[in-house]
Amino acid sequence: MRILTALVVSLLFLNASAQKKLGTVSGTVVDENDNPITRTSVIILGNQTGVFTNDTGYFIIKVPADKGCALVFSHIGYKDLHKTFNLINKEEEQVVIKLEKDKKMMTTVVVSSDPRVADPGHVKINPINTQAAPTPTGGIEGLIQTLVGSNNELTSQYSVRGGNYDENLVYINDFEIFRPYLVSNAQQEGLSLINPELAKNVNFYNGGFQAKYGDKMSSVLDIQYKKPKAFGGSAYASLIEQGFHLEGSSNNNKFTYLIGARNKNNSNLLGTQETTGNYTPSSNDVQTYLTYKLNQKWQLELLGIVSTTKFSFVPQSAQKTSSVFSPFYTSDLALNILFQGQEKDSYATDMIGFTAINKPTKKLTLKWMASFFRDNEKQNTDIGGTYLFGERDFDQTSSTYGQIINPLGAGFYQDYIRDALTINQWSLSHKGSLEEGKHFIQWGATFEQTSINDKVYEWNFQDSAGYSVPTNSNPGGPFQLNNFINSAADLSIQKYSGYLQDNINLSGKNKDVILQAGVRYNYNSLNKEFFVSPRLQLSIKPNWNKDMVFKFAVGSYNQPPFYRELRAYDGTLNTAIKSQKSFQVVAGMDYNFKSSNRPFRMTTEAYYKKLWDVNPYDIDNVSIKYFGTNNAKAYAYGLETRFYGQLIKDAESWLSIGLMHTMENIDNLSYYNYLNAAGQVITAQTPDKTVKDSVRQNVGWVRRPTDRLLTVGLFLQDYLSTNQNYRVHLSTIYGTNMPYNIPGSTKYRNGLEIEPYIRVDIGFSALLLDEKQLPPRSHNPFRGFKSIWASLEVFNLIDRDNVISYQLIKDFSNTTYAIPNRLTPRLLNFKIVGQF
Repeated sequence: MRILTALVVSLLFLNASAQKKLGTVSGTVVDENDNPITRTSVIILGNQTGVFTNDTGYFIIKVPADKGCALVFSHIGYKDLHKTFNLINKEEEQVVIKLEKDKKMMTTVVVSSDPRVADPGHVKINPINTQAAPTPTGGIEGLIQTLVGSNNELTSQYSVRGGNYDENLVYINDFEIFRPYLVSNAQQEGLSLINPELAKNVNFYNGGFQAKYGDKMSSVLDIQYKKPKAFGGSAYASLIEQGFHLEGSSNNNKFTYLIGARNKNNSNLLGTQETTGNYTPSSNDVQTYLTYKLNQKWQLELLGIVSTTKFSFVPQSAQKTSSVFSPFYTSDLALNILFQGQEKDSYATDMIGFTAINKPTKKLTLKWMASFFRDNEKQNTDIGGTYLFGERDFDQTSSTYGQIINPLGAGFYQDYIRDALTINQWSLSHKGSLEEGKHFIQWGATFEQTSINDKVYEWNFQDSAGYSVPTNSNPGGPFQLNNFINSAADLSIQKYSGYLQDNINLSGKNKDVILQAGVRYNYNSLNKEFFVSPRLQLSIKPNWNKDMVFKFAVGSYNQPPFYRELRAYDGTLNTAIKSQKSFQVVAGMDYNFKSSNRPFRMTTEAYYKKLWDVNPYDIDNVSIKYFGTNNAKAYAYGLETRFYGQLIKDAESWLSIGLMHTMENIDNLSYYNYLNAAGQVITAQTPDKTVKDSVRQNVGWVRRPTDRLLTVGLFLQDYLSTNQNYRVHLSTIYGTNMPYNIPGSTKYRNGLEIEPYIRVDIGFSALLLDEKQLPPRSHNPFRGFKSIWASLEVFNLIDRDNVISYQLIKDFSNTTYAIPNRLTPRLLNFKIVGQF
């Protein structure tokens, strides 16, 4: 009996021990675009128990060890996938499972995961391409500029479909991000607040966007930062910018972290401009994104950004020679300037956002958000310039070669600025979504409290040929400043906004149809204006052999005034200014196809915008100066076509072509002509020799400052057919002329033109290290890196002298001339990038 008992106990022990031999399989389940698929079923083949993936697509499951087993991954709308494992006891294996869509099953979940169908009018950008794009600005905005055009390689800002820089929305993880407001020249700009090394998904909407996106009129850039699954990172260095990032997660994947730091110095780039001097720009930032999963229903997230930019400039001299335009004179003229004084600016932007996500059921998601944004800017300028202009001697045999031999004008000017701006904004938001049958309902509500403390003290003195401009009509009186602003503001603004929208699946047997119907509201205490904007998007995907989607969007979009829109040219503050409003219609087509077994995509969109209560503005470099009144109406219409594809395998390229026209009609914008004794229209306004014509001339419809007929952008990647380790990247932008308005001139609004912008940047890169090619026992000190790339970039390959603005000067007879301010010439840059 004792022997039998011992034998039974031993058998039970051995059986228990055998059952404890388990391995662990963990990883993520993603779709064809590497987006996580939540609530994917993961079960052991032949077993009824299993697990589901979480909000990030992550799963972990125990499997039998020392024998083969299969896991079945299944999700409605995707084909089931079977994967076999053969693990030893306590072995752990991490995998990435990619599910393929099942075209026979088009449910709400499937449609909402297809951005072409669920989100018409948007462009998905791969953040990986940001390191490859050879542009001085770099980053995600550098890629966007090849899609929508640009007029300045020193700025990360962009204009979309006739709108200005202030009309673009930018989000990082659903938090709205703001740029510095006092920046007037792109040289003063630092880093963009978007760190491309941290980005996972980048979606760009260039019009007709949904109600869930906020209160601007032109575009939305929606960035989602990563939720890493394992330790990794990157580091890079170039002559312009340096940075690194780290990412990782805890063993149980409940805690994830993402941190990045960058530094940018444009000295080499700015030192090549026409104005020589000591440029000392410096910009750096630190960003972090942390997540913690409390349980299956609750997750916490934290986003933090600290960014500082300092710009110091001590100009010495400038020599400019070009064909200039005056309303009264056209010739090849030269300008020499000797400077004294300096400029010192600082811009500090901090942001922290906290998010709590609750998922009570697999169909309901609730999100609570709180954030604080702080902007502290200071500009201090005191620069004087003594100038001489006229005809320059280009005869190399002459003793006066390079000198101005026929002076037309001389003088002195001084710019003085002491500006300070502080903006504090607190925000509380709630957002939610619910999947119910054929409906995907989304809603949100936001409260914002903004305080603005602003001090503007600026003046400009001009002395032409010994006379102050403008002259004092009172003989012996004090001289007058050409421009003087002394203004202060202390504002407290409350803003309430929200939205409700429903994505409805109306798919039938022969077509897939998604209708997005939504409404957005906003109210602000500044002007006590309440606005409701309905928006509608429709996508139709016929059941054709060709993969085509037809898209339509119509809606109302308004833009409440924030800071710059309140200030007029003279510095006065108009707190009663209304929101700018627009009605927009978009129609387009999206066509996917394959050629040589590689994917290609063509999109075409036509659009029309009608705008009213418009606040007119002028653009000088990146400075936007508003009239501070709602005294204009405007319109914009155009056609955009884009081609995306892999001209060679695994190297994405695109071509963007846009046609656009935008005009405005400003109320009470009129002028009088001045006549001489013979009744002829003359230009000089000398009181004792001229009279004002009694006929008032109305300006009527004029081109808006962003009007550009044709824009072409190209981003091209290629590599050697015999060795993919050597690649070339090309970025090209072409844009036709744009109007330039002479400040304070009504008669000569649109009097100048900024000539066509042509920019070609090219980069050559080589793979220095690939972990896949290292021997198994290699002692390479860089073995921890996955890859190391080195790049040589040539900015402005064709050495084009692009114009960004004009400098207005006067000759001895008080006639005004406009001399172009040029952008950067050709420049080399070296960059090295490592990933680990």
